[in-house]
Amino acid sequence: MIKFLLKGLLRDKSRSRLPVLVVTIGVTLTVLMHAYITGFMGDIIEINARFSYGHLKVMTRGYADNMRQSPNDLALLNVSSLIDDLKEQYPGTEWSPRIQFAGLVDIPDENGETRSQGPAAAMGLELLAQGSAEIKRMNFVKSLVRGQMPSKQNEVLLSDEFSRKLGVNPGDRITFISSTMNGSMSITNFVLAGTVSMGHEALDKGTLIADIQDARNALDMEDSAGEILGFLKGGFYIDEVARSEAEKFNSASSVNTDGFTPVMKTLSEQGTMGTYVNMTKLWSFYISLVFIIAMSLVLWNAGLLGGLRRYGEFGIRLAMGEEKGHIYSTLIYESIMIGLAGSLIGTFFGLLFAWLIQKYGIDISGLMRGSSMMLPTVIRARISPVDFYLGFIPGLASTVIGTMLSGIGIYKRQTAKLFKELEA
Repeated sequence: MIKFLLKGLLRDKSRSRLPVLVVTIGVTLTVLMHAYITGFMGDIIEINARFSYGHLKVMTRGYADNMRQSPNDLALLNVSSLIDDLKEQYPGTEWSPRIQFAGLVDIPDENGETRSQGPAAAMGLELLAQGSAEIKRMNFVKSLVRGQMPSKQNEVLLSDEFSRKLGVNPGDRITFISSTMNGSMSITNFVLAGTVSMGHEALDKGTLIADIQDARNALDMEDSAGEILGFLKGGFYIDEVARSEAEKFNSASSVNTDGFTPVMKTLSEQGTMGTYVNMTKLWSFYISLVFIIAMSLVLWNAGLLGGLRRYGEFGIRLAMGEEKGHIYSTLIYESIMIGLAGSLIGTFFGLLFAWLIQKYGIDISGLMRGSSMMLPTVIRARISPVDFYLGFIPGLASTVIGTMLSGIGIYKRQTAKLFKELEA
C-alpha cells in the first residue's frame, strides 16, 4: 500500500508539491535559526576564551586560588614537558602557554630621559613560535592599526589608544619596568612594532603584547608560564567535554596538595563565566523553542488545510464503498511521507545555509564602530548535533498531527448526504 500511495503522490503534484515545499521552507528556517542562535550566543563565550580563560586552563593550585592577581611567583615550571604530556593525553585540544603581568611603560626622549609613561597590563604569548595559532586566535592581523606584527625578538605591540596617549609610534624604543618572578625589579627595552585596537575600552587604555620568550626573559621565567590555555579543536566550547578532560587531569594530580601542583579548570569554573554559560544554554533553548512552536503551528495548519481541501475526494471514496478507517489511515501515511520528504530536504538546506554562515560569517563591523564592548564583529552560526534532527519536530510531527485533526471529519461524513454534495 505504501508503494501505491507513493506513486499517487508523485503523479498528483497538487497533493505533494505544495505541502512538501511548505514543510521544506519551515524546516530550513528552523534548522538555520537554531544554528544561528547557538553561534551568536556562543560568540561571547569564545571571545572571553581567546582573551582570558581558554576552554581549559592549567595552572598551579596556588595560582588558581589567586587567579585575579596573576601571581607569577606561583607560575608553572618545566612548561615544555608539561605541554608535551598534555598534547599526548588530550590530542583533541590545542595548548598555548601565556604569561599575564603588569608594569610601567616608559617612553624616553632623544636624551634618554623619560618623556611620558603609563601603567600597562601585559600579556606574553606565542607570537613568533612556528605553527602557533595565537595570532589568528587573537585576531591581531585584522586589529592592526599602525605598523606591523612583531617579526623578531624584543618587538612588541601596544594598544593604539595607549600608544597615542604616550606619543609613541611604530619603530620607537620603549622601556618596560616590572618585577620578576622572584620579586626583583626588571627593566627591559623593546621596540614598538605596531599598534592594535583591542575592541574593549579597558584593554585599549593600556595593553602591551609581547612574545612569550621576551616575557620570560624580562621576568626571569625560563621555561615557565603563569597559565596554559587549552582550546578544543572543534573551535567551540563544549562544557561537557571540557569538564570530562578537567576531571581526568585533576583526578591524576589529586594526590599532591601543595601550592605548585598543576590543576585544570574549565571556562565555566572561572570568574562569572559559569553563570553566562548556563544563561546561554537557557536562552538558546527558549528562543529556539519559541521558533519551533511557531513553525509547528504553521505546518500544523498546512496539514489541516490540506486535509480539509480533500473532503470532496473523501466523499467520492466513501460513496464507492471505501471504509472510513482505511481512508483515514492512508491520509496519515501520505502526511508521513510528505513530512519526511520535506524534513529531509529542509534539514539539508538548513545545514547548508548554516555551514555557509559558520564558515564565512556575517560582517557587522560597520555597526560596531565606536563600541566599547567586546562583541564579535563577524557573526557566525554553529552547527551542533541537534540541528541534524531538530527540523523533524515541526516538519514531521506537526504535519502529521494537523492531518490527523483534519481527518477526524471523515468519520463525521454521512453517506446519505454524499450524493447531494456530489450533485452540487
